[in-house]
Amino acid sequence: MSEALPVDAVALRDEVSAKYRDVATNPHGTFHFHTGRPLARRLGYDEAVVAQMPESAIEAFAGVGNPFSQGALNPGERVVDLGSGGGFDCFVTAEQVGSAGRVVGVDMTDEMLARSRAAATAMGLGNVEFRKGSSRTCRSRTVGPMSSSATASSTSAPTSDECLPRSCGC
Repeated sequence: MSEALPVDAVALRDEVSAKYRDVATNPHGTFHFHTGRPLARRLGYDEAVVAQMPESAIEAFAGVGNPFSQGALNPGERVVDLGSGGGFDCFVTAEQVGSAGRVVGVDMTDEMLARSRAAATAMGLGNVEFRKGSSRTCRSRTVGPMSSSATASSTSAPTSDECLPRSCGC
């Protein structure tokens, strides 16, 4: 028998959003979690990949894991990254899937979206875009409902639009 936890989901989401807005606007601030290049190193990202990233593309990185530890993606894959934050995983993905692939980052904070969009433009990445949304409202037509902190990849969709989030205000 499970008991309901006394958690106000709206208040929790608001607090998480506020914290990530702070990371986006003050990436070198003091947080109760690691960020940026030191975090990427802790999580085991390839040093060469981390070294080549411009500071604007990695300084607000606040991820919880390294999705590339399971292996690299293939050229042409289409990927949706929920909770894309400052875009670091999307930028790594964009390089791996190449110009034939497509990457869509979805984040709930305007500040992280502004940061990731600016970095993608500065890096000249034409195969990545960022949309506003959250894991509770996004779904991929190819891979089904998404969970938080998910990066989903699909090579079976007939068109690149098949992997784009829907129902998320994107």
